[in-house]
Amino acid sequence: MLFDRDGTLIRDVPYNGDPRLVEPMPGATEALGRLRRADVPVAVVTNQSGVARGLVTPDEMDQVNARVEELLGPFDAWAICVHDDGDGCTCRKPAPGLVIRAAAVLDVSPRDCVVVGDIGRDMAAARAAGARGILVPTKETRPEEIDEAPEVADDLTDVVERVLNDVSEAPVPAAAAPWARAMGWSRW
Repeated sequence: MLFDRDGTLIRDVPYNGDPRLVEPMPGATEALGRLRRADVPVAVVTNQSGVARGLVTPDEMDQVNARVEELLGPFDAWAICVHDDGDGCTCRKPAPGLVIRAAAVLDVSPRDCVVVGDIGRDMAAARAAGARGILVPTKETRPEEIDEAPEVADDLTDVVERVLNDVSEAPVPAAAAPWARAMGWSRW
């Protein structure tokens, strides 16, 4: 499963370069723990344009990410876009690059990934990569983003419940790795 960082896994502090300000979203620790116990790989896909804008140094971003892992546990992959909207990159959400990159590190097809985020850009990136998108709205999520989301969940606990229930019902080849059996993911 691929998670947006700010507003999804941790409270959104715009252009945060201070690890002391990292605070997990409600239910994040428990949801990630449940996925890890089910041998489901977890990754982060995050836009960090503050680096391109000079508002956050790469070292500060790394310190914040280290604090995220300290509080929420290790992630199997991090896919980070440090570009700004005007840079024309293919990784910055809503482009699919981060989803594709994280899927490649996890050695799965993007179409077998679930992208969890709090805004329309997250859902657009999932759609562009052929992944399943689940929106977990916050007070910053615009009403039209909720209306346009392919799937909306109440919180991270709801997301994990849906995904684990869905995959427990899906047939998976017997030769698949344990985590692939848990998610129904195929290698590409």
